[in-house]
Formats: sequence, C-alpha cells, structure tokens
Amino acid sequence: MTSQMRAEIGEQPDALRRTIDALLPRIPDIAALARETRQVLFIARGSSDNAAVYGRYLVEAHAGRLATLAAPSVATAYRRRLDLDGVLAVAISQSGRTEEIVETLDWAKDCGARTVAVTNGAGSPLAEAAEIALVTRAGEEIAVPATKTYTTQLAALSVFGLGLGADVAVDDLRRVPDEVARMIALTEASPALPEIVEALAKVPGAVVSGRGIAFGTALELALKIKEACYLHAMGLSYADLLHGPIAVVDDQTPALLVAADSGPTLTGTVALARRVEGAGARAYGVGGGAQLAAACSAALPGPGLPEWVAPLGLIVPGQIMVENLARRLGVDPDVPRGLNKVTQTD
Repeated sequence: MTSQMRAEIGEQPDALRRTIDALLPRIPDIAALARETRQVLFIARGSSDNAAVYGRYLVEAHAGRLATLAAPSVATAYRRRLDLDGVLAVAISQSGRTEEIVETLDWAKDCGARTVAVTNGAGSPLAEAAEIALVTRAGEEIAVPATKTYTTQLAALSVFGLGLGADVAVDDLRRVPDEVARMIALTEASPALPEIVEALAKVPGAVVSGRGIAFGTALELALKIKEACYLHAMGLSYADLLHGPIAVVDDQTPALLVAADSGPTLTGTVALARRVEGAGARAYGVGGGAQLAAACSAALPGPGLPEWVAPLGLIVPGQIMVENLARRLGVDPDVPRGLNKVTQTD
C-alpha cells in the first residue's frame, strides 16, 4: 500500500527544480526592497512557521540582518499598531488563502513595512496583497501533511536570502533537486528506516531536536509525527532540551536528532546523542553524517549539501519515515483526523 503523501514526497525534486528556476530571476527585485529595509518580520503558521524558522536563521547567520517571527494576534486580536518602518515583512502560506496571514500582512503594510509573499497559490489573496510574490511551483498538493509545498517554501526563502545578500553560493541551491532525488532513494534503501519505524511504533512519543539552521527541520518533523501518526512529539532546540525537558527522554521516549553533515551545531548534536544513549535511552539520527550515525542507535542519511541549504533535503528522510510510520500504525497519512488542507485561525 502506498499513499498520496508518498507520491508527493517523490514529486519534490521536480517541484524544487521548477521553483528554483522560476524564482532565481527575482533576486534583483528582492534586493531592491532589501535596500530600503533593515529588519525582516516573518508571518506564518504551522508548517509555514517552521519554514520561517529556517528563514530567520538564514537571514541572521548569512545575511547579517535581524529577523523575527510575528505574533499575528497582535494584528488580528489586539489590533495594535506598531512602527514597522524599515521592516521587510515576509508572509508565508502554502495556499495563500489563510485569512489571518493575509490580514497580518495587510496590517504590516499599514504599519509601514514593505511586503513579500511566499505561497504556492498564484493569484491568491496573499500573492495579491504583497509587493513581491515568490510563487512556488509545487503543483497541487492533495495530502493534508505538507511535503512538497514545505520544501519549495524553503527554496523560496533560500532565494530570498540570496536577494538579501547572504554570503552563500547560488550553485549550492541549484544542486538541491538532484540531491533530494538521491535522498529519497537512499532513505528507502536504508536498513535504518524499518528499524526506526518499528521502534517508534512501540512508544507513545518522542523528542525531536536540532539547533540553528536545522532547528526548523526538527520542528517540522515533530509536527509531521503528531499530525500524521498521532504520537506526541516535542520539537526543541537541543539547548532548550538540555535546560530541563531532557528529563522526559527514557526507554519509552526516544530522541530524534537532526543535523546537517557540517556546521557549528553538529558537535553539540553528536554530544546530545551520546548523552541520550549513555542514559539508557535511544537516539535516532537524521543527517549529521558519520559522526551522528556513530553516536546513535540508528540513523537515516542526510543530504550532501552545505549547512545553509541542507534543510531542503534534511526533512525528506523524516517525511519518508513519518509516512512509513503512519501506515505501520494503521493511520491514513493523507487525511489526518481533525485537519483540513487550509486552516483558518483568528
């Protein structure tokens, strides 16, 4: 048995290629807005919010600008006007039809911000509301859990970072589609996949942790486990995990640790894996190369990409693991209970 979610995971290389090719020519447009602004405000919910976490780290670590995530309720519930002069507001929504996100972008514009939309919805209210619309080319996504719309959002944010002058190489981004295709094949052939799936099928939940540019991936993987498998999953920076929640990690609560194969947070992720295993619990790796694999009970391969763009491939083994786990648990990953493709919040 397969699923629509699995089919859409397999569509990601082509979706990413189309998106990157379509959006790289927009770099001069982004740069023009960037010259008139200083800070970045990301507006999003759900998986899009996890994409925004990646965007925040990319902008701060590689473009040298302060970036933060908006609290939409300030606009929609408290209706508080802020001074957003010099701010570049970036609203992210797969459909472009979530009213709260559209309203918050309109609020930001009214408060003086310049505006960008990242959406898969060409002609959507969000795309129409923004000065620049970075429209992803994921195609129609039917399964409720976001896969190809999420990774193409990351691609759009990578282009956004390049437009802000990030100190990275565009050729790294061009390599992503082929690397994602390789990741799909490697993950499905990995003996660690059924081992991790079987282990997670026997526990009530897991802690999912990463840090820095991989943090958004940890949050997204935790969200996917919750929405598609109905297991409790707590997404945390490993720094926050060590401040107390690590107490919940035991033989019934393993740790899933995500990391790029390089970068300044890899050493800390490996050390956390050793600590978890040393305490008699299980650590399972996603990415992190040979170092993380050696410290874990089992590990799925990660992309051979530089850290700044690794999240575009790093989530893919997690998506495949979640789809397999859902089916192992007898859950239809395409239509999780209580969820719709477009979620409206106030």
